[in-house]
Amino acid sequence: MLTIFGRPIRNGRSFCDGISRRNFLTIGGMACGGISLASVLRADAAQASSHKAIINIYLPGGPSHIDMWDPKPEAPTEIRGEFRPIQTNVPGIEICEMFPRVAEVMDKFVVVRSLADSDGAHDCYQCMTGRRKGGRQPPGGWPAAGAWVSKMQNAVNSAIPPNLALMYTTGNRTWGEPGDGGFLGVAHSPFNLLGRKARSSAENMVLQGITLERLQDRTRLMKSLDGFHREADGRGVMESMDVYGQQAMGILTTSKLAEALDLSQEDPRIVARYGQSREEFQRDGAPPMIENFCIARRLVEAGARYVSLNYSRWDWHGSDGMNFPKSREEFPLLDSGLAALVRDLAERGLDRDVSVVVWGEFGRTPKINGSNSRDHWPQANAALLAGGGMRTGQVVGSTNRYAEHPVERPVKFQEVFATLYKCAGIDAKNIRVFDQAGVPQYLVDPGMEPIREVT
Repeated sequence: MLTIFGRPIRNGRSFCDGISRRNFLTIGGMACGGISLASVLRADAAQASSHKAIINIYLPGGPSHIDMWDPKPEAPTEIRGEFRPIQTNVPGIEICEMFPRVAEVMDKFVVVRSLADSDGAHDCYQCMTGRRKGGRQPPGGWPAAGAWVSKMQNAVNSAIPPNLALMYTTGNRTWGEPGDGGFLGVAHSPFNLLGRKARSSAENMVLQGITLERLQDRTRLMKSLDGFHREADGRGVMESMDVYGQQAMGILTTSKLAEALDLSQEDPRIVARYGQSREEFQRDGAPPMIENFCIARRLVEAGARYVSLNYSRWDWHGSDGMNFPKSREEFPLLDSGLAALVRDLAERGLDRDVSVVVWGEFGRTPKINGSNSRDHWPQANAALLAGGGMRTGQVVGSTNRYAEHPVERPVKFQEVFATLYKCAGIDAKNIRVFDQAGVPQYLVDPGMEPIREVT
């Protein structure tokens, strides 16, 4: 979580409002402890020739592949479930009837129906790194995908960290961790903008008393920023900082990041396309904040190279039999959000530069259990891809007639990441970085190639 300032200190230097210089510059790193904002910016600030970016939408809990993207209408009732498939705007591709808006723009998506190596744990680690959590770890650990992108591509500008996260802290901790910099270091760890609360973020992103909920108050926000800058400059604080500290101050005292987070500056008609969220957390998962899809796009436009986010909660297989009732509640909002995002990117000419992936940690049992729900099923999983200049409007891979396991073109998580890296202009096959033990490491394991059908 991000804390732009903490509590006033009793001893030591502080600004006129009682905020200490040390507290003002503190950021809580994700899984790597406290780090300074300046350290996030110690990477080379050279801009890349083009601004490629990735948006990683993680659905905590394991969404049902068979109910969403891989329907089996010819299967018995206890397999096919309660939903019918519908035709999309791409002949031959059918998806769940609860996704009519996605169906209208299926030509802008790739459906991967054959993810074959899900770890099976309730954990976002594989969706953030591409690797199994219990596998071999280099000294310092594996970097998350956003850290690799940050390392390889650097910042687009000094006001927006390249690796951003909109990951809520969840009751099930492992659903809210976007990973860290691993052996690449904390400078490339995600700069997370969210915490436990959906709207009011007083405990995670606070700026002179202004929370994310109140970013619409532009006058007060800019007065707060300007006031701090004058106070800091008057005390010689700015002159005493090294270049990275000054870059960090640039983030805090310019409006670019705040503006990207401020949906009041977005065309209301565009925001309305995404749908209206429900602000409550979904038990131990994240809140269904569909507006964050739009914010992710705004962050990319502002200069972010990688944005990861967690959305709602998709684990519905208890004794209450909520799989299908919850699907009817959750699917339509996800439908509107995904369709709005890909339309948005295309209309802005960003669909060749910005890649999108949507997935969860595993699929769901093809056979419905005694509670009219589906249990965990790592044997088969699915993902949606969009943008990035990919050849969209197609399905990659297939499962058997009951969606039990891939039978054609099995795809691994690392192959998906290799695809995203290639779309972002990164040669994952040949670039190597030495870990803390001096061993050369690659972004993906040998043999993990981009999905040839789409790149």
